[in-house]
Formats: sequence, structure tokens, C-alpha cells
Amino acid sequence: MKKKNYLDTLSDSNKPFIIYKSIKGFDLFTNFSEKIILNNKNIDRFLNKKYKFKNKYKSTDLLIGFFGYELLNNLIGVKIPKQKSINFPKGIFYKPETKINLKNRLIYKLNTKQKINKKFKININHNSYSKIFNNFKKKIRSGETYQIKICTKYKNKSAIDPLDFFCRLSETNLAPEAFMIKDKNFSIISCSPENLITKKGSFISTKPIAGTLRKNKKINKIKALSFFKNNIKETKEHNMIVDMERNDLSRICKPGSVKLKKEKIIEEYKDLYHYVSLIVGRLKKNIKNIDIIKAMMPGGSVIGCPKISTLNLLNHQEKENRNIYTGSFGYIKFNGDMRFNIIIRSILNFKNVSEISVASGVVIDSHAKNEFNENFIKAKALIDLFT
Repeated sequence: MKKKNYLDTLSDSNKPFIIYKSIKGFDLFTNFSEKIILNNKNIDRFLNKKYKFKNKYKSTDLLIGFFGYELLNNLIGVKIPKQKSINFPKGIFYKPETKINLKNRLIYKLNTKQKINKKFKININHNSYSKIFNNFKKKIRSGETYQIKICTKYKNKSAIDPLDFFCRLSETNLAPEAFMIKDKNFSIISCSPENLITKKGSFISTKPIAGTLRKNKKINKIKALSFFKNNIKETKEHNMIVDMERNDLSRICKPGSVKLKKEKIIEEYKDLYHYVSLIVGRLKKNIKNIDIIKAMMPGGSVIGCPKISTLNLLNHQEKENRNIYTGSFGYIKFNGDMRFNIIIRSILNFKNVSEISVASGVVIDSHAKNEFNENFIKAKALIDLFT
């Protein structure tokens, strides 16, 4: 069977599968022999378990899936008050028996025309957002946090074909950490741009993103870089996040090995430009997977600074579970290597209800209207899929 027809056949089969952006295109994982649904009781056992592989390492000797936001909070001892929940799993990992490399362009033909609901409801209107924003500004002035991210959700009720959505999203807004999961009663479609962990042997890196600028015909990458460098608010936000990610890496890396490899560069996407840095380090001896996850997750660039106190402020303010949003998707290989992103720019479709969660950073120089509008900019590429 030709690879260009493989996605059509796989979608028709109703078998669960995962697609993850790779350097050479996309990796497709399927024929899962194991599905591990994570919760607060089994997460430690999952991360501490050692998987054996035979003399020759196979490309399917790994577990691939996601950690939800609430699960990661519990893992590092941050309690979450009772919130509205859709009872979506806190995390799921799969053991694939088949891995196929797909070309850069995903080819898939939708068999039937979808009847898509185009209307979304936002869970926080501008007035409510402004009240939360002003409350957090007081927390910043009192020194309880230096930066904090307010999450808003766009929701609608609609059955979707996740593969069609992901293929179209990849054509219009391909991101380096894009992925999709299709399972029996849920799907996740993501154009996440942010890598949180890349570990190969003792080498580890993270790529924090802090700074967003909407695109228009008058702005190019050079002008975007100039905007960020000359914007006090964006510079403060970026510097704080980079410092926090360096501190997170320093907890698990050899002294003096943590370096800022790329500082404040521009990455371009469909509707926006991002301000990005790259931090690298060398792991200490005897560092385990659970140590890495606890040190790095949830990713600081989508939470705020300092991490623990800011998480506590967020969790007492937000009334709904974040579910996958600001959790992490990726894989852990049986040899210990891993790659994880931060789950942002994503659609969670669960029981035919879609939710798109976004957040923007609040620092002392922020303005409520600008941050509220920035959230919509971040959600737009996903909302456009429903039109």
C-alpha cells in the first residue's frame, strides 16, 4: 500500500493513532499494545518503571502520550481546589508497535462533508478578565508573583474529523511541536511551537517562548525583533521566563553546564511572531526521569514566575480544570531519552465538545485589553479550522 493512502485507510479503521512532527516530516504511531491511563496514584510508579529492550534498539521502544496540567501539579505537591471538571483523563501513554515516517505534506481525503458548529463561547468575558487581571496586578505589586498567565477557554459542541483538522492546520500553521491523538472518545489537535524537554544521553535542552506579536503586512521578522527588543514589558517577561527555566535546569544539571545557546530570536507563524531563546545543559549523574519531569513541568513560560507560588495563585483563581492545556505531550524512550512539548495552541475534543485554551502573561507593565486580545490572536488559527 502506498504511504499517501495510509492515512485514509487508518482513519477508516477507527484504530487509535498518534502523529508527531519530526525533523523529516511526521512520525505516525499506531497498533498500540498498551494504553496506560495515568492518575495521581500511579504516576510515580509509571515514571520510575524501567522498560527493557533487546540488544538492538527499535524505533517503537518507547511510550508516547501526555501529562495533563492537574496531574503535573499533584506530582510536584501543588494542590488544586475543587474545580469544574469534564472528567477527562489526567494523562495517557501508549506503547506503539508500528511507527511510520510520513512526508512533510500530509495527504488525507475527507470522505463525508462535516457539519461544523462555527460558534464558540468564551468562558471569561472582557469584564471578568479585567477583574482577574487587576487582582493579579495587586499580587504582583505585593511581591507574591512577578508574572502570571490568565487562562481563557473557547468552547463549542461539534463532532469533528481530527485528521482533517490536523492536516489543514499543518498546511496553514505548521509548528515544530505539532501533534495529534485520535482515540475512541477523544482527540487532540495541536500546533504547539514550544519544546520543553529534549534529552539525549546526558544532554538536555529547553526552548522557552515569551513574547507574541500579531502579524500584518507592515511587519517582518526584522521589525518584529526590533519591536520586542524595544518593548520593556515584553523584555521583562522574556527575561523572567528564561531565568526561571535556567533555574529549573540547574536543579538537575551539572554546575556550570547550563548555558543560553540562543538568546531572543524570532520565530514566525501564520498569525504571529514569537520571541524565543534556547537553553542547554548536561545532566548530573543518577538523575532519573521523574527528577527531570518534576524539575521542568509544568513549563514555566505558560505559568509565570516564581513557579510554585504562581501555580497556587492560578489554581485558586481558575474555576475549571485546564485538562491538557499547559500539560506536556511527547515520548520517553526505553533508553531514557525523551522529548516533550508544552501543550498550547490545541483543541481538545472530548465527547463531541471542543475546547481551545489560551493564556497571556501579566507583568507590572501589562494592560488588560492588550492581554485579552492577545489570547484571541493565539486561538485564531484553531478557531479558523471550524469555518
